[in-house]
Amino acid sequence: MVKLPLKPIFIYVNMSKPKDILSILLQLVVAALAILFTAYILPGISVDDFITGVIIAALLSLLNITIKPLLIFLTIPITLLTLGLFLLVINAIIVLIAAEIVGGFSVDNFWWALLFSLILSLVNSILGISLGEGRW
Repeated sequence: MVKLPLKPIFIYVNMSKPKDILSILLQLVVAALAILFTAYILPGISVDDFITGVIIAALLSLLNITIKPLLIFLTIPITLLTLGLFLLVINAIIVLIAAEIVGGFSVDNFWWALLFSLILSLVNSILGISLGEGRW
């Protein structure tokens, strides 16, 4: 009988570079500032403080990575029928999910969430360009 050596399998994530970690933190801070600015100009959105803004930025990133692709896949027919405009509805749903999870973040209704997602993406784009960031 031949014994094969069992070696543990490690998943290695290369986050050892300080530049990578600082880049992620900078993106979170920029996104939090964009969230605070957008909440300031929209009366139907409220964010308690900067820390809540950072939490919202991190949660929106996580939801956009996990839930959004699933929602896009499930709604391909209606997205094609509306020529992609249904993706705005998906973004608003992601914002409403984040508002339910985070305590210091409230959205009055679906239309404020839709407007919030539109303005947030615009502000994020402007801040990303002004900071010299490439595509996030």
